[in-house]
Formats: sequence, C-alpha cells, structure tokens
Amino acid sequence: MTRPTTTAPLPRILVADDERINLLAISSALSGEFDVVEARTGREVLERAAAGDIDLILLDVVMPELDGFQVCRRLKSNPSTATIPVIFVTGLDDSAEENEGFSAGAVDYITKPIRSATLRARVHAHVELKRSRDLFEQLATVDPLTGVANRRRFDAAIAEEWRRCRRTGRWLSLAIVDVDHFKQFNDRYGHQAGDACLQAIAASLVSNVRRAGELVGRYGGEEFGLILPDVDTPMMHGLVRTLVNSTPAAGGDMVSIPPRQSVTVSVGAISVVPSRDEGETTALAATDALLYEAKAGGRARGVHLDWSTQRKVIITRER
Repeated sequence: MTRPTTTAPLPRILVADDERINLLAISSALSGEFDVVEARTGREVLERAAAGDIDLILLDVVMPELDGFQVCRRLKSNPSTATIPVIFVTGLDDSAEENEGFSAGAVDYITKPIRSATLRARVHAHVELKRSRDLFEQLATVDPLTGVANRRRFDAAIAEEWRRCRRTGRWLSLAIVDVDHFKQFNDRYGHQAGDACLQAIAASLVSNVRRAGELVGRYGGEEFGLILPDVDTPMMHGLVRTLVNSTPAAGGDMVSIPPRQSVTVSVGAISVVPSRDEGETTALAATDALLYEAKAGGRARGVHLDWSTQRKVIITRER
C-alpha cells in the first residue's frame, strides 16, 4: 500500500555563520527534515527573520559587524521576531559565554564540532515547542464558536492599527455588526440554530473582509467588530452596503432553521484618520452609537459617519 503524500511545508531554519564550511555542515545535518536558509552576517539574520517565515534560528556567536549576542537581543526586542527560538551554535566553550547567550534570549546552546544527531534532536524539540506555543496563543485569541478573533485579540488589534494609522496619516474604518432580533430568533428556534446563525454570519463577514490587516472579531454575544485599515469613506459605503445585503438566508446557509426564514443585520460604521486628539475607545463608542441609531431606525440597515466632515449616510437593505 502506498503512503499518502503530504504537502505540509518543512520547518524553515535560518542558519547564520560566517564560515562556509560550518554552513555546509549544519545544512547537511538538517537536510531532508528541514528547509534551511543561510545567512553570513548579523544584519542578514535580522532582515531574513523579519520576513516572518522562520521557525528557528541557529546562530553563531562570532560574526562580522554584529555578534550573535547583539543579534539575539535585537531579535528579542522586536515583537515581529521575538517568538522565534534562537539556538547558539559556537566553538566558544565557556560558561560565561553560555550564560550571556541565555541572558540574550537563546533557548539552547550547542558547541562545535556539532554532532548531527544531537543537532537534529534539539532543533526538532524546539520547533515542536514553538508550534505548540503558537497554537496555544492562537486558540487564546480565537472565538471558539465562530472561528473569528475574540474580543481580546480585537481590542489589541484596534489599538495597534489606531497607532499605525495615526503615525502614517492613513484612513481607518471601523464597524460593529449586530444580528437583528437575535434573542427572539434564539428563543424560537433554539440554541443550536442560534449558534448556526452566528457561525454563518461570521463566515459571511470574513468572506467580505479579506485584505491584509483587516480583521473580523466577535465583539459581544451577537455583535461582530470589523477593523479596516486604509479604507476611506467611499470604500466603506460600499462595504456597509454589501454587509447589510449579503447576510446569509437561513434556508441556504444554516441548519435546523425553517426555509425562507431570513436573518438581517444592523451596522454602525465610522471612517477616520486617527489623530492625537481622540483614541480608539472614542471611535468605538461613536461606532456603537451609530449601530444603535441603525437599530432604532428600523434595523436591516447601516449608519456610517465620516469623522472628518461629520456627515452621516444611512444605507438600507435592498428588498
């Protein structure tokens, strides 16, 4: 019987050493089990790690320009590279050097000449630890019912995007989407149908929010929050129109609900170029107020505010 083939990518290991013979020895030891990427200088390590696709770094201590300890400290001080495990592979066999390596943030320390089996075993162990940690962190920031970001991740993301857009002077749009009459729906059809309803709406929102940096999160019980960097007022009008008109119908996309039972949403939305005068909490409070304005106006609609002109636009669902 033939074994099924796998398309899972190999763990990517960045090997940094200024000696070609050492790079060849380590690459040979890891060949077939890991995807090895090489670097000769500390600056190359920092640039390559920042690309975001490195699972582990094997780092020499003695390197030109920046030594391994300096490189490791810079990696650990950068949020985008701080979680990459660093193992020092060096010919320095000194307890003080080893202590400095751990103080810099390394997870392990291997002395040369390397033993291939030992190197592979340690790399495997630390790659698996990283993957387990990454999975745990992902689960801690995902809503278990809908699969979108939970409130903790949403709050962190909006604070980060607010700072970024304030620094760059770019637009940021926010929206809160609420399922209309959800309590009555839940009471009538049961919690299983209610859960299916929320899952279908979350999937619909995600299908309309796909650009880099955009995020859908579960904001409350039946509320979802959207963070949309680089989306200005005209673009947001189009998206709100799509959101209020693309809510899935129960008969087609949800289980355990009678056919032709439609579900609608109300949307509060705001577009703003962040400034130092207001924070993201102020913008969210305004977005929430716009949502309640949409609900008070009859539901199945969105109310959008352009923060710079204070102009409101009401977008109703097409019948």
